[in-house]
Amino acid sequence: MNPVSATQTISEPEKQPASTMAIDLRSDTVTRPSPEMRRAMAEAPVGDDVYAEDPTINKLQARAAEIFGREASIFVPSGSMGNLIAVKTWTHHGDEVIIEERGHIHQFEMDSITAIAGCMPRTTYVEDGILRWDVIEPLIRPKVYYRAQTALVSLESSHNMAGGTVYPPEVSDEICDRAHDAGLRVHLDGARIFNAAVYLGRSVAEITHKFDSVMFCLSKGLGAPVGSMLVGSREFIEKARVYRKLFGGGMRQVGVLGAAGLIALEKSPSRLHEDHANARYLAEALAELPGIKVDLRKVQTNIIIFDVRGTGRTAAEISAALAKRNVLANPTGKYDIRMLTHVDVDRAAIDRALVEFRALLAAA
Repeated sequence: MNPVSATQTISEPEKQPASTMAIDLRSDTVTRPSPEMRRAMAEAPVGDDVYAEDPTINKLQARAAEIFGREASIFVPSGSMGNLIAVKTWTHHGDEVIIEERGHIHQFEMDSITAIAGCMPRTTYVEDGILRWDVIEPLIRPKVYYRAQTALVSLESSHNMAGGTVYPPEVSDEICDRAHDAGLRVHLDGARIFNAAVYLGRSVAEITHKFDSVMFCLSKGLGAPVGSMLVGSREFIEKARVYRKLFGGGMRQVGVLGAAGLIALEKSPSRLHEDHANARYLAEALAELPGIKVDLRKVQTNIIIFDVRGTGRTAAEISAALAKRNVLANPTGKYDIRMLTHVDVDRAAIDRALVEFRALLAAA
């Protein structure tokens, strides 16, 4: 393949006709960078970020810290690495981390907090995924030298596997205050914290200011192709930089990714309400289908988890049948399917997905 010459322009990716494209509702991680992001990536000023010399990344990190009202931030390749770095920074080997049973850190990050950070997850199940202090307090280990010690509480908002539920600020603020009184740190897995902020009608700075550290993703609802951010105090971020390098996350001219992240950070939050409206529209339509059960109270952001038990088929069977009709969704349990709305799925695509779902159920 010939390299692009300096005089050539970068063409926009060709688009398939809407009627032939798969309607991908598996996750908001499947979003593709916008034409504006692609142009910014091609033109980004870059430098060696291991030396902290990439101007685009430095700008992104300064802007993220400003938006969250924090002293500093750091760009990481993935949310999983960001969460792991936070856990490693706040804990020692043998410590315990309190987390809701379905929390992403525990369920979908290969239990790296155990394998790499050396911590044990101390889990508990809460139906809506929202921990409260009266649930957390009994899980804190007593200060006895021969017992594992609790070092960290980790919350997730919006809560992925609880269906996108959001922590009320008064609940998370109380947890932070009480945890700090008990000598514990509190980390927020805020992969979709901008979705949570839109749902609450408040800024991300307002709803996260009491957390010791916050991770958020650029590559989900915000639409960037790669990357997440970790924000906190300057001292915390200095330690995080050490662990990022240790875990293999020290990158070089990474401003080509940071340029897309800057656009995602500045422009995407203002359109997330569209994804939420589409999720509500989709959820209400699904609830009317025979054999489908949706708890509409939990549809707060862009995530829908629904029960297909009444169809007489498993989630895997329904998902496979939908895939043959060009509608992609993920089973999350024997009878549960998850769908997420995002920038690459508009209302017309949702209507097409519903047509296919209705046809599938009718054929069955």
